Amino acid sequence: MDVANFKKKPILGILRGIEPGIIEPLVETVISAGLETLEITMNTEGAAGLIKNAGQASHGRLTLGAGTVLTMQDLKIALKSGASFIVMPVLIRDIVKYCVKNKIPVFPGALTPGEIYQAWEQGAAMVKVFPAQCFGPEYFRQVKGPFSKIELLACGGVTPENLKDYFSCGASAATFGASIFRKDWLLKRDFKAIGAAVERFINALEGRKQELP
Repeated sequence: MDVANFKKKPILGILRGIEPGIIEPLVETVISAGLETLEITMNTEGAAGLIKNAGQASHGRLTLGAGTVLTMQDLKIALKSGASFIVMPVLIRDIVKYCVKNKIPVFPGALTPGEIYQAWEQGAAMVKVFPAQCFGPEYFRQVKGPFSKIELLACGGVTPENLKDYFSCGASAATFGASIFRKDWLLKRDFKAIGAAVERFINALEGRKQELP
């Protein structure tokens, strides 16, 4: 992953618990909708194969990573499968240390100011503030007061309607997951609905960029 390039379109999609048979059409759907960065969580059954198949289906059009990486074994499997960045719900120092040493962008999770600072000091590309909806956009503004240089990734409860607020309050990037990759849509293979929902996120991001001076 090229973090500088990610910052140009700082939206990360999160896939969790999906069936192997839909990965190819799903990849085509999100690419057509404008998404460029996608994470597949390691607590999804067959995650390694999904990451590999998503990479083959995307033909380089998506930057793919692994999420919910909780052990060194998870990390090694994810990297072997083709993940180019690593995301965690918490700070796991051994994983971050390995990623930093090997120049693999890593996004450890944190919530409190102390946790956020520790994750950044370990070498995070960005610190994933999770679950962001517990405190909302204003929390990001407060955290950025003393930690103006720390890059924050908003995860949990981000919508097209509040996306601008998170960025305005200091988030460097944001995620979406189950609200877009809804179980009922996935079961029905309603890729049209999924694509339209992704487009709303991308349009909200583009609208926010147009408002910047």
